[in-house]
Amino acid sequence: MVFLRQDAIIAKEKLTNYLLVLLPKDDKSKFLALAGYTLDNWQQLEQDLRTKVLTQPAEHIEDTPFGKKYLIRARFLGANGVELNILTIWMVTNGTTKFVTLVPDKGAN
Repeated sequence: MVFLRQDAIIAKEKLTNYLLVLLPKDDKSKFLALAGYTLDNWQQLEQDLRTKVLTQPAEHIEDTPFGKKYLIRARFLGANGVELNILTIWMVTNGTTKFVTLVPDKGAN
């Protein structure tokens, strides 16, 4: 079982310019809003990624030219108490873990 580091790099811009803003394609902001995550509390999403997602086992997906790619499935209570099932992707390069993206886990039970 592999666990990724909780001090992973989670770029503010990834949260505030991508995940939490309405996008015409592959929008995730509506999904995250169901659990109370908005631009106004983006720090809560960052904290929850660290404490509720990075504490779950990671599954190695593939080796890429950019590093090792991992998937973490998680089910957790959002900022407003609504439960989310998510898949997150992380990249590990030279001992540094970086957050790549988050999507709804449509295969969750």
